[in-house]
Amino acid sequence: MTVMKNSRLILALAAMLAAGTSFGQTPVTSLVQGHYTFGTVLDGDTVPLYYLKEVTVYSSGMLLTPKEIKQNAKLIRNVRLMRPYAIEGKRRLDKLEVEIAALPRKDRRAAIKEAERQLLADYKGELSNYTFSQGLVLIKLIDRETNRSAYKIVGELRGSLRAGLYQALARLFGYNLKDTFDPKHNKKDDLIDRICISIERGQI
Repeated sequence: MTVMKNSRLILALAAMLAAGTSFGQTPVTSLVQGHYTFGTVLDGDTVPLYYLKEVTVYSSGMLLTPKEIKQNAKLIRNVRLMRPYAIEGKRRLDKLEVEIAALPRKDRRAAIKEAERQLLADYKGELSNYTFSQGLVLIKLIDRETNRSAYKIVGELRGSLRAGLYQALARLFGYNLKDTFDPKHNKKDDLIDRICISIERGQI
């Protein structure tokens, strides 16, 4: 699966960066500052390499205005409630994909089923108390955090048959697991995205 391959690649790159042995890099000693850094050789010259932390820059228009905060109090509350579940879901999904990538194929299904069982045991009771509109927000936030719809995640891990079954059950209750998060073309998604950004920036 593409997801598994990507997980292996990301894990390998992370391990190489942590160990300081990325491709094309040679450790060089800085005698002046007395520490090791990394560099690469270009045209016979050793050029130092430094890794910078990723920085996200938002325009002022991404944050909510005071009027929007007042007008969308219910949606803001729903996003606040559902966002931690989406973030935890992403954390568990990333962890699971790394774990099963290292397992023999015959053992992966059992590991996925166990992860699913544990997820339901941990959160089924809590989530059953939330409203329909909060469930809709959660489906959107799952896609926002993972860049995959809930339907696609189930399909990748449990197969298309299981994904179809879950989708049929969801449709009975008015949900659509195939819903995607598209803030560029969907005004409601754009508002949810801006609410998340405002929460992340500590504005609300």
